[in-house]
Amino acid sequence: MPELPEVEALAQDLAGRLDGRAITKVHVPQFSALKTYDPPLSAIEGTLVDGVRRHGKFLDIEASGLHLVLHLARAGWVRWKDEVPALPPKPSSKSTLAVRVVLSPGPDDAGDATPGLDITEAGTKKSLACYLVRDPLDVPGIASLGPDPLADAFTREALAEILAAEGRKQLKGVLRHQGTIAGIGNAYSDEILHAARMSPFKPADGLTDDELTVLYDAIRTTLGDAVERSRGLAASELKAEKKSHLAVHGRTGQQCPVCGDVVREVSFADSSLQYCATCQTGGKPLADRRMSKLLK
Repeated sequence: MPELPEVEALAQDLAGRLDGRAITKVHVPQFSALKTYDPPLSAIEGTLVDGVRRHGKFLDIEASGLHLVLHLARAGWVRWKDEVPALPPKPSSKSTLAVRVVLSPGPDDAGDATPGLDITEAGTKKSLACYLVRDPLDVPGIASLGPDPLADAFTREALAEILAAEGRKQLKGVLRHQGTIAGIGNAYSDEILHAARMSPFKPADGLTDDELTVLYDAIRTTLGDAVERSRGLAASELKAEKKSHLAVHGRTGQQCPVCGDVVREVSFADSSLQYCATCQTGGKPLADRRMSKLLK
């Protein structure tokens, strides 16, 4: 799933590519992806792109006072196309194409090619969402976002207030909840907790002052470093960049790069977390509730 660093890098990449271009047409072959009807998609046709920015894990393309907002969900991605077909895409259950944004040619484009963006979604579970709104806050998911962890306002004291309000909730869930802190998902919550050497099941209100500082630094450093590594990369390079720098997430059974212990996993109904017992839980493996039930 694209998280804060990848969406930030996508926004930076698209801001450069879309500068000075007009949106000439928006096609939505995956009808379920479009979540709004007012204004209609035709309202953004012919408008010049003013900029691209990020809100949490939402991508916002602003054009003449309108906002084309995308949430890529678990399996979505944005693909730049030097040339898109002249004919509109047809709805198809076999196609991964959810949305196509057709753009005006730029001064450096070759010939008469018509460039565009293909927003795709792999898999059978379709969760990608597209909104056309007058204000980003008209998107419910943006309106309910918590503070951005890379914003200046996200201080150590702000994190302390958040954790105190979450009580006995587990750190893993607190970091992932978009209404609490915006932009952190399953992968970077694993990475942050590994960097902080904390159990994903540690209660939010159970941190000492020193542990609070460590967690705050881990959030800022892990996300900030990922954004810097991704800066300047094309969209096609971002997935490989992310995967190559993960210490524990998605690396079950491999060696922890810090201590050499095996990376372990806890499975849930629709997700899993990865951690290092030596680095994070004093050497004690966490109970995998799903596997425990299967073994009974």
